[in-house]
Amino acid sequence: MNETITILGLESSCDDTAAAIVRAGGDRPAILSSVVYGQTELHSEFGGVVPEIAARAHAEKLDHCVEEALDLAGLRLSAVDAVAVTAGPGLIGGVLSGVMCAKGIAAGARLPLIGVNHLAGHALTPRLTDGLEFPYLMLLVSGGHCQFLVVQGPDQFVRLGGTIDDAPGEAFDKVAKLLGLPQPGGPEVEKAARTGDAGRFALPRPLLDREGCDLSFSGLKTALLRTRDGLIDENGGLRRRDVEDLCAGFQRAVADVLAEKSRRAIEAFMSDAPRQPVFAVAGGVAANSEITARLQTLCAGLGVRFVAPPLALCTDNAAMIAWAGVERFRLGLFDGMDLAARPRWPLDQSQPPLIGGGKKGAKA
Repeated sequence: MNETITILGLESSCDDTAAAIVRAGGDRPAILSSVVYGQTELHSEFGGVVPEIAARAHAEKLDHCVEEALDLAGLRLSAVDAVAVTAGPGLIGGVLSGVMCAKGIAAGARLPLIGVNHLAGHALTPRLTDGLEFPYLMLLVSGGHCQFLVVQGPDQFVRLGGTIDDAPGEAFDKVAKLLGLPQPGGPEVEKAARTGDAGRFALPRPLLDREGCDLSFSGLKTALLRTRDGLIDENGGLRRRDVEDLCAGFQRAVADVLAEKSRRAIEAFMSDAPRQPVFAVAGGVAANSEITARLQTLCAGLGVRFVAPPLALCTDNAAMIAWAGVERFRLGLFDGMDLAARPRWPLDQSQPPLIGGGKKGAKA
């Protein structure tokens, strides 16, 4: 484990083009560089990510990302031990752009190629940032995914539950669009919710009456739509106060659902008596202060350590892909030039895939 390994990582599964260099060896791993090119302006007028536009932007930016990552790290390709790339799940055009770029670099520089599951990148990030030992419980909560995973090893994941329709981040974006707020919707909904009355509207808490850890947010979004339409019919439009109260009520409902389902997942995880129980959260929705506060309070009450990587490593980035590459490199898990881009790629192969495919990527 003390062997020094330097990995170039590439990420292009949705609307962020990213490259990073991570070095492992010695006491702690180090992120030597992390470059992310966003595409918010390209998609803003469409109210969501347009796959064809995203794929073209990735193809145009990936080589620049790699050059910048190497320059910031002060390295040449000859100092890199392998190239790791997101091979799925995600928007297939973007994933394919990254895989082809990685293949070209690996072939030209005679480097090993490592295909990484995007979800594994998120799930393994707490090992990069906090040095967690296996096993630990992970809530991956983002724009395209929401799953409870017991992380048992770099290539061993047990899914305890997940969303059967919209992911929370996707639901936040859709609610923002329904209420005329800018995209990306998550930060805008949270901002409006700060001055709203979360108790004004009786919004549902889906699936709390069903056992287990599966989640659903589509019905909550529909309930908000009907409430919005009722207000428009009654008042001839939406007032600012209405928008703030709807945002606050929606955010509180999501936090309630995630807190209760997290409690169930933690109890299931604790039934195996882990030596050092840890509940980690990653994904863009982890940036929501109300949701994070609820989960921290939950863990404190249950005597479980709470871990959330820095926001820059919770949203899509290539440092997490490079780190997952380090983990796979250590196990000798390499790929050939037949590595395929995959729109779907469940982490837990023993269970059927989750239902649905959102605008931010296929569920897995």
